[in-house]
Amino acid sequence: MLSLTNRKESERNQWGLWAQQLHRWKLSGFVASLLESAGAFAPLAAQSIYVGQPLLETWVSKPGLKALAELLEDSDEIKAFATYLREESL
Repeated sequence: MLSLTNRKESERNQWGLWAQQLHRWKLSGFVASLLESAGAFAPLAAQSIYVGQPLLETWVSKPGLKALAELLEDSDEIKAFATYLREESL
């Protein structure tokens, strides 16, 4: 079983890939703002990812979906990723 630290490390390994893609699509600032204002909707979005995982795996890898859902369940991680996106955009 992964410890909390190892789990967060594996999630954060995805951040660079996500940031790179969002920057390429010129959506990093928008997504950072969306994450910062998600509030109570973030856990709902995470549950939607879990439910829709079989369909979503057509476009996104299973580890990527799991990392995104776990990110959305943790408000501190949401803030950290939004900050990461803003820093990467500079």
